[in-house]
Amino acid sequence: TKSESKQETTKPETTSETKPETKPEPQKPKHMRRVSSAGLRTESVLQRKTENFKEFYSLGRKLGQGQFGTTFLCLEKGTGNEYACTSISKRKLLTDEDVEDVRREIQIMHHLAGHPNVISIKGAYEDVAAVHLVMELCSGGELFDRIIQRGHYTERKAAELARTIVGVLEACHSLGVMHRDLKPENFLFVSKEEDSLLKTIDFGLSMFFKPDEVFTDVVGSPYYVAPEVLRKRYGPESDVWSAGVIVYILLSGVPPFWAETEQGIFEQVLHGDLDFSSDPWPSISESAKDLVRKMLVRDPTRRLTAHQVLCHPWVQIDGVAPDKPLDSAVLSRMKQFSAMNKFKKMALRFFQLVLSEEEIAGLKEMFKMIDTDNSGQITFEELKAGLKRVGANLKESEILDLMQALDLRNRKYKNSLT
Repeated sequence: TKSESKQETTKPETTSETKPETKPEPQKPKHMRRVSSAGLRTESVLQRKTENFKEFYSLGRKLGQGQFGTTFLCLEKGTGNEYACTSISKRKLLTDEDVEDVRREIQIMHHLAGHPNVISIKGAYEDVAAVHLVMELCSGGELFDRIIQRGHYTERKAAELARTIVGVLEACHSLGVMHRDLKPENFLFVSKEEDSLLKTIDFGLSMFFKPDEVFTDVVGSPYYVAPEVLRKRYGPESDVWSAGVIVYILLSGVPPFWAETEQGIFEQVLHGDLDFSSDPWPSISESAKDLVRKMLVRDPTRRLTAHQVLCHPWVQIDGVAPDKPLDSAVLSRMKQFSAMNKFKKMALRFFQLVLSEEEIAGLKEMFKMIDTDNSGQITFEELKAGLKRVGANLKESEILDLMQALDLRNRKYKNSLT
């Protein structure tokens, strides 16, 4: 699920972000992929007969695109109620593991049903070509976008958001579920209303776990991945690290561990120092810094649990988090960081069929292609033409917003982090 109701498919592209070695081979002709698809081979992905999806729902505009499927606005014919429907193409479920991932995500969403900050699933349907997941529609936008749009922002508000995020984690862990891909993009507001609930919307990488069970597969997203995940020996404590990274960004506008490349980010996650000396940290409360330090302890056995985070004085309702506005630079940096992530994700999605892995990692070829006059700078017209060539249907206002936030000409994003 993405901003402005852009709800994405169940399994995010982040798996390939942190597992570049498992990047799919260049696409084969469609008829060859059809033959090898586990989703089409299996008798039933859902392992049960379902009613006819099209009898009860009609699909509207596209809201988002993911690795396995497309999310649409969805209208319930009997009531006129709006939902989000992710239609997962069975042809794209190439392996038995892909099929199992879809089954497990649906199971986990049902398992967590009823939590006020977890997206609710209304039903799952299957036909010859696809699995259709009908879910609550979250049309209030992404976490960071809402903060930026509000324009006024305090530590107390950041503490309230942290309480919601870690509250979801505590519920997951108490029910034996590890999220494994906690990041701001996976939190959406239900509506544009000021008091709208914030919901976790993506459980595509989540797993059931038993006490003391050790996981070894590297999944997640670079900025948020815990060091023990990179070392291939981890458990639910890794979710608390990811939440700690989000809290750090909520307070400063930038991630704690940053580098120009994915590998560089991993090196920082494993060995980098936490920066509490640069602005705005000197003006942030000691209690907030204490919490972030305790959530970002590299030794998972010494890290706070989700429950302990919720008991921390800074997080509690009417706790010690001050109500004074945070520095306006926090919002501008958050806007730049958020826009950079969206731009990179869009670039990866549209260019991954034509660029090599190295070119994707650096995004150098994308800029060369768009920079038609080889000036080393991308103008509005060049970006507009380049996006159009690769099928990105963005309004002019959206392209202008993207350019303004990224400040491609002056490279201010890079400068603000160095």
